[in-house]
Amino acid sequence: MFRGVQHINMDAKGRLAIPARQREPLQAVCAGRVVATIDTQFTCLAIYPLPEWERIEKEIQELPTLKPAIKRFQRLVLGYATDLELDGSGRLLLPQPLREYAVLDKKLVLAGQGNKFELWSEDQWLAETDQALQESGPQAELPEELVTLKL
Repeated sequence: MFRGVQHINMDAKGRLAIPARQREPLQAVCAGRVVATIDTQFTCLAIYPLPEWERIEKEIQELPTLKPAIKRFQRLVLGYATDLELDGSGRLLLPQPLREYAVLDKKLVLAGQGNKFELWSEDQWLAETDQALQESGPQAELPEELVTLKL
């Protein structure tokens, strides 16, 4: 399980260091092999340990491809999917198309999401979290799935 929000930096070559507390589980689960792809709902990337991605990829490929919306989703998520591997210093090298999609520059946010990470530009992350906090205030109507959740 990947948890927490961490502010990290990316160098001019597109390398980012995975924080040590996240690097160790990645090494244990997938020997540092991950897949990065785009998030089609938000301007960020999703980074999955390889075994988790293989499960998700299979599910995506089994969707009915004659529906245009599903085909577009498959084309984007599978098309952008890129195999990456942590180097000896615990860094990932992000390809330019992924950096461009998520508008990534020097300051980034790595957000644990349980089975994956989201990678955001710091500016996009701050804007998204501000909006989410405004929309989920005390008067906000919660989806039924959240109302029944026992915390």
